[in-house]
Amino acid sequence: MRLYEAGLGLGGFVLCLADFYTGGRWGELVGQQRHEYDAERRAIAIRQLLKEIAGRLLKGGRLAAGDAGGAEQVPPRRHRGKKGRTKTPAGQRWVELPPSIAVFYEELLDSHRHPFVFCTPEGKPWRRSNFRQRYWRPAWDGTNPDNPSAVDHTPAILPWITFHEGRHSHTTWLTEDGIPEVARRARLGQKMKGMARVYDHVTPAMLSQIIQALEVRWLGSLAVLSAAERARLASWFPHLRASFDQLSERGDQKAIAISSPFQQ
Repeated sequence: MRLYEAGLGLGGFVLCLADFYTGGRWGELVGQQRHEYDAERRAIAIRQLLKEIAGRLLKGGRLAAGDAGGAEQVPPRRHRGKKGRTKTPAGQRWVELPPSIAVFYEELLDSHRHPFVFCTPEGKPWRRSNFRQRYWRPAWDGTNPDNPSAVDHTPAILPWITFHEGRHSHTTWLTEDGIPEVARRARLGQKMKGMARVYDHVTPAMLSQIIQALEVRWLGSLAVLSAAERARLASWFPHLRASFDQLSERGDQKAIAISSPFQQ
């Protein structure tokens, strides 16, 4: 919500959600382009990263659209080839979005026509340091957090957290929710170790279990919001009003987000 209010709007809000609900790396997420989304599967395809090399943003070894020089210019050969691939072959994968997160992602796709799904307010691809210093750190660290009397005081949330910690949180959630290791590693783009690489396989039931677990976590996060926070979110995203109404009918206003949706 702080990223939304910092001037990033829907793009900042959804990028933060994608960080925690996909477990994707920075370059995998900000490198997402419109054609890499499968609306039927509600999944993003991770094939090539957005990388910053020598001050230039590259996607698949070529200059990213919107970066200085334009997408048609090709950088020197030393920056091509494996520079544009995922960290390992296992990193090339589909990552399904929970239904509620997919709604936000699709709304973001419809909100602009820029080639990169996640981009600056000006439509340019993100540079990591710019995003971190101008938006991410203030959102988590607050403003004058130790001086409540300051005019611009905003309390800190988690002063230490980095964007990559969203990936750590994601895999921790899946572990808590009892997701098998092979499914966790496949979602994060990591290969299994030893003979498990040969004998363990991801099944449709495992994929369904992941989506169900993440969806329950999302609903749990809505349940613990204050009335003022719910009102703000509903004003930004009217489709959430139905979810808030359902939570109110269930008497979940004071509910605590459970650690695992399968431990009832």
